Amino acid sequence: MNLALWICAGLLAVVLLIGGVGKLIVPREKMAAMRNAGWTADFSVPFLKVLGAIEVLGAIGLILPAVTDIAPLLVPMAAVGVVVLMVGAMVTHLRRGEARSAVGNLVYLALAAFVAWGRFGPESFTG
Repeated sequence: MNLALWICAGLLAVVLLIGGVGKLIVPREKMAAMRNAGWTADFSVPFLKVLGAIEVLGAIGLILPAVTDIAPLLVPMAAVGVVVLMVGAMVTHLRRGEARSAVGNLVYLALAAFVAWGRFGPESFTG
């Protein structure tokens, strides 16, 4: 179970890091032209930058506290944050009629919920 939690957290961290860094460095106009990223045209540049920073911090929060053994309680808290982030992403995609993207977000939400449950519960770093 511990290995499965690490794998899920690692996959989520990679996805969040790639998405977050993309939002931080790619211009909005270029991002809006990408496949499955048309939603970015509906939001301001500062919002996208903040969202990118949140995603990068989420990626760091899923891995770094456990690896360094400094405040490992942050891992399940970061996972809960990712669940909230994915709910928002799903709502955004569903409002735009992008059901396929919402399904992808649902997969990430399930992975994050599994990490939160596992790290708060049976495979907690603190107990």
